[in-house]
Amino acid sequence: MSEPALDRRPYRVGVDIGGTFTDLCLADGDGVVAIAKTLSTKDSPADAVEQVLVEALTDAGASAADLSLFVHGTTLFTNAIIERKGARTALLTTRGFRDIVEIGRERRYELYDLQVELPVPLVPRHLRFDVPERLLADGTEAEPLDEEYVESLARELEAAGVEAVGVGFLHSYASPVHEHRAAAAIERAAPSLKVSLSSAVAPEIREFERISTTLANAYVQGLVESYLEDLVARVERLGFRGRFTVMLSSGGIATVETASRFPVRLLESGPAAGALAAAALGEESGDSDLLSFDMGGTTAKLCLVTGGRPLVTEEFEVDRVYRLKRGSGLPIKTPVIDMVEIGVGGGSIARVSALETIAVGPESAGSDPGPACYALGGTEPTVTDADLVLGYLDPGYFLGGRLRLDLDAARRAIEESVAGPLGLSLDEAAWGIHEMANQDMANAARVHVVERGREPSLLPVYAFGGAGPVHALGVAAALGSRAVYVPRGAGVLSAAGFLVAPLAFELVRTRRALLAELDWAEELFAEMEAEGAGVLRAAGIEDVSHGRSADLRYVGQGHELRVDVPPEGVGALAEEFVRLYRELYGHEGPAVPVEALNWRVLSSGPRPELRLSPRGEPSGEPRKGEREAYFPGGRRVVPVFDRYALEPGTRVDGPAIIEERESTLVVPPERRAEVTANLAVLVR
Repeated sequence: MSEPALDRRPYRVGVDIGGTFTDLCLADGDGVVAIAKTLSTKDSPADAVEQVLVEALTDAGASAADLSLFVHGTTLFTNAIIERKGARTALLTTRGFRDIVEIGRERRYELYDLQVELPVPLVPRHLRFDVPERLLADGTEAEPLDEEYVESLARELEAAGVEAVGVGFLHSYASPVHEHRAAAAIERAAPSLKVSLSSAVAPEIREFERISTTLANAYVQGLVESYLEDLVARVERLGFRGRFTVMLSSGGIATVETASRFPVRLLESGPAAGALAAAALGEESGDSDLLSFDMGGTTAKLCLVTGGRPLVTEEFEVDRVYRLKRGSGLPIKTPVIDMVEIGVGGGSIARVSALETIAVGPESAGSDPGPACYALGGTEPTVTDADLVLGYLDPGYFLGGRLRLDLDAARRAIEESVAGPLGLSLDEAAWGIHEMANQDMANAARVHVVERGREPSLLPVYAFGGAGPVHALGVAAALGSRAVYVPRGAGVLSAAGFLVAPLAFELVRTRRALLAELDWAEELFAEMEAEGAGVLRAAGIEDVSHGRSADLRYVGQGHELRVDVPPEGVGALAEEFVRLYRELYGHEGPAVPVEALNWRVLSSGPRPELRLSPRGEPSGEPRKGEREAYFPGGRRVVPVFDRYALEPGTRVDGPAIIEERESTLVVPPERRAEVTANLAVLVR
């Protein structure tokens, strides 16, 4: 793809593919000019992308040739791991260690469950192979690599239909030499195999996590390459000649080439964009500390933002056996915005549990067959069905009227599956589904925030996603939060988040040492910064900045804290570590030295400036009608307001409903909503 003249094409576009909806945001230098939303096309996801792109460009009176930047994110590849729809993959590892991905960690995530279920590795045992070779912990060679064995094995794997190989040798983070030689041997013998090296994908200590991450990278690499190749070709056929980039799980963006080499860094790219958008909105409105709440059709994502930035962690899990049990999933060792994601969305299926209570999710109706009210084949009751029955949604105005909802189908589904079996009225069952979803999300948010040393009640909730504004006040009430902030265009805000992310790439090196022994740290950082700058300059970015951090712990501890290197340099790391430790745990650690394990550099280009609120002056009659809606105590007639007609300073007393095309805000009784200067709605 040729490099664009970025200043000649005024528009940028962000596209997010979720499990139920595909969202798009189109912006120019002054802000958002058009948004679009449609049901995701499961069998061919690029179809929905093409559809919303054409729709938004038409609304803006523009063409694909006017686009300078295309930023894309999706959870498609996470779903491929969960559904086991990736490539047939093999593992090559050090002799005696092929079962490490099955043995996993020493600890059990459920201590007293004698039948505890462990996550199933991506590679079955018959495709995991011992390779004669051995490096010591300092990277020196104890046993040379048998390259002839690797070549012979590669030929056999190719003949057996294996498509990808993950190579994870012991201690390769200290020296990648053996892995590089193995890759060369595979290339000579079986060039069709895609190869992922642990020393490139996750070059840090801890063999189980490193090899698990490498296998995930190999498992989805072919899918990512073919999908991105198809999508790029589609938008180029429409006339696009700009820069195509992909959102990373860490909140940066990368080129297609980088994304194709390290697809494991994309697994949480869609949710990451929403947290970035919430942080940017908080900056606009003066909230540097907040809770980002993104509820879509399939999942809800909650993220703590502090100091104007979403927290970042170095490891997450996919395909958990138990959704809230840490340790029950496949570990992925890569930078990711730190959030909790639970299977509660508009399409989450409600049912009666074995204890005869209402349960919601994690199973979702998705976009196909969808909730019962979509009339697309779904018959099971979902959260969206409950919200429709409660009167919160207008059956004739969902997605601006493009998808008419079937109220009778929603009523039947809830009556047959929930209300009837529990002996509840229809309204009671629908409210139970709605409230159970709120409590599940609030419980997950509370754990997420408290584990990070913060108090949930002190944080404003920034709500978005198609279902977020419907449930935001209920979640905030359960948390005791002081305020809820709902931006205009909330239904597609995650797509806008793509457009406030810089091009970025993170590097990591493992080098264990006491903080008193760091005379080489500056040299290591300089080496990593040069590599990071090279990656970005190859993508056309000349203005590169670097952030330095280190993973620190007290000697003898099993886990680390990521600590940013303060302006004073590495000499001040110990003091900064103690401060952060005290903030998180309420006390100082033991009287032992502090050591560093991993060293990190985040190389970034300039952050794009963007006014996130869609442009357009309020117009029309604010009050568009009224309808019956259920709140605890019974049904009542409530006013319905047109979001696009509400001017800054407008106050709306609850109960009330505020509608826009992609989402609906429900203001409960005894609450007052006020429209802010940037056309957001603030409910205190």
